[in-house]
Amino acid sequence: MSKLPNLTAAESIPDAAMAEVTRILQSGDLFRYGSDHSPVALLEAEFAQALGSTFALAVSSCSAALFLSLKALGLPRDAKVLIPAFTFAAVPSSVAHADCIPVLCECGDDYRIDLADFAKKLPDCEAVIISHMRGHTSDMEAIMALCDAAGIPVIEDAAHSLGTTWGGRNIGTIGKVGCFSFQSYKMLNAGEGGILITDDEDLIAQAVIMSGAYEHNWQKHPVLHSVFAKWQNRLPLYNLRLNNLSAALIRPQLIALPQRVAMGRRNHDHVAAILDTSPWIVVPSSLPPEQRAPDSIQFNLNDMTDAQVDSFVCQAASLGLKAEVFGRSIDNARAFWNWNFLRDNPDQPKTRAMLNRACDVRLPSRLSLQQCDVVAQTILKALDTTMGREWPNN
Repeated sequence: MSKLPNLTAAESIPDAAMAEVTRILQSGDLFRYGSDHSPVALLEAEFAQALGSTFALAVSSCSAALFLSLKALGLPRDAKVLIPAFTFAAVPSSVAHADCIPVLCECGDDYRIDLADFAKKLPDCEAVIISHMRGHTSDMEAIMALCDAAGIPVIEDAAHSLGTTWGGRNIGTIGKVGCFSFQSYKMLNAGEGGILITDDEDLIAQAVIMSGAYEHNWQKHPVLHSVFAKWQNRLPLYNLRLNNLSAALIRPQLIALPQRVAMGRRNHDHVAAILDTSPWIVVPSSLPPEQRAPDSIQFNLNDMTDAQVDSFVCQAASLGLKAEVFGRSIDNARAFWNWNFLRDNPDQPKTRAMLNRACDVRLPSRLSLQQCDVVAQTILKALDTTMGREWPNN
């Protein structure tokens, strides 16, 4: 079998960023409010245009974007916020940081929100965060219909879904606000960073001020200044700004996003077709309105015991492949029972069962189809060895 590619390496930084990075380092102009047209301001304008949104605010992380979105909604202390039980720990953490209470909603074997459980829990909540976890989009038409009818705002956690569309609309533009990540293992790599987008001028004005636009720095943002003036000196400053150096790294990658999305989808579908030949693997299909932008693949291990699942993970590791089952480790930040910081964390049995069989493998868009073949064959070899099938030596 050919050598496995490096799946943990992040997307490389384009050469086009180097001159701008050098200029910024030589000038020392790292602060986003050093000029009216800083790299951060340019990134915000370009990102909003690319996604088809009116406003954008670049911040220190997607978690910061989620937190600011919740604060800008003006939710009262201890307001309940409905979130999927399958998400990253940063999501309930941002809710707790905003002095709200996360309410977990069940997710099914396809990693998406269980709409019956969602509808049952929605009336007790004042806001919703939809995590498009690992790029899997829940039924946004049904979700928005329920939330619009109840007058409940929706925040989209699109950290894993930059470039995904639902019914032709960019994910992140369907709810009231969309939040994205620039962490190294996302489509756009700045090491750390995030951004929120919205069409709501009152929400963006509050988020800008709270992000750290103190005194009159908000005047450098393209929002009606009368809205900013309404909120000046009335909101706390959390200082969650993005710096110019990070923005300089991201901007040239934004141009490459369509190609990365296309290659990521090609690689995912290629590997999925190979894995689907195994009787022990089920790869959930995308929903009809969904055009995904994956940089990883998830699949369910079918008709296997816990011991066999754990053995498969060990077999894959012995072959050099990190294949992680979300629910089979004591510290995975995507397993809701590990969120011990929550005041109340009732069991979600449907999600628990899914997480104990859902396997996650990185599949960067930069891989060739030949490299994808090696990844797929390594998964199948580890699985067949675990289940007692012979594998030819080659």
